[in-house]
Amino acid sequence: MESRVVLLTGATGKLGRQLTAHLLDQGHRVIATGRSQESLTALQQFVEKTDSLVLLQADFLAEDTLTGFLETLLQLSLLPDVLINNARSVDTLKINEDGTVARQNFLDEFLMDVVIPYELTMGLHQLMPSQLKSVVNIGSIYGVVAANPSLYADPVHDSPIQYSVAKAALAHLTRELAVRLAPQDIQVNCVAYGGVEGRVDKRFKAQYARLCPQGRMLDERDIVGPIDFLLSASSTAMTGQVLVVDGGWSVW
Repeated sequence: MESRVVLLTGATGKLGRQLTAHLLDQGHRVIATGRSQESLTALQQFVEKTDSLVLLQADFLAEDTLTGFLETLLQLSLLPDVLINNARSVDTLKINEDGTVARQNFLDEFLMDVVIPYELTMGLHQLMPSQLKSVVNIGSIYGVVAANPSLYADPVHDSPIQYSVAKAALAHLTRELAVRLAPQDIQVNCVAYGGVEGRVDKRFKAQYARLCPQGRMLDERDIVGPIDFLLSASSTAMTGQVLVVDGGWSVW
């Protein structure tokens, strides 16, 4: 596979760490962002290859972050040709005791999942000189189908509605940007992952398996394959697509 310069947001989370390590192993240069220096240091300790890893602290929820971040990329001569929008914040997923969502939490989740990927994509596209050729948005099956209440002990509080709605909007943002950026030969795609092992208890894992055609949750091997495909020459004719990777969860 051709070596790429990849900007990966949310690189310090569970998926982000696995993607960072894998992309480095594949010979790519990775610009990894995280909200705190502590989380970035932990990421550096997690991966084995650091020669091609650049760590940048950035809280994209703050209004003045994007401009300064783009200026930093220019100053360091870091011109990514791939953007992977993976940033997350558990703070935006809070649910009130009565099961409703505070307006600010809804707005912040939409900001994190839709507005920030849009701003980063357009910011990199307009950066001169621009090298951007591929954008991959990290989505979820809950942007494709509604949450199944049978999976949760407490569906209202354990499955935040703002997350699902924002991920659905991210899927459509993918289509809109694909159309608008196609004349510049920029691909925009989305990977909608199913549930991933590692953060759930045995009850949840067993119930998920019963509800999924493949009878299991995803593991790290399932995470990296679709990204490899979208970064390879084999996917040059793909844009505006939501690639669902869920073990069959969404087919019934």
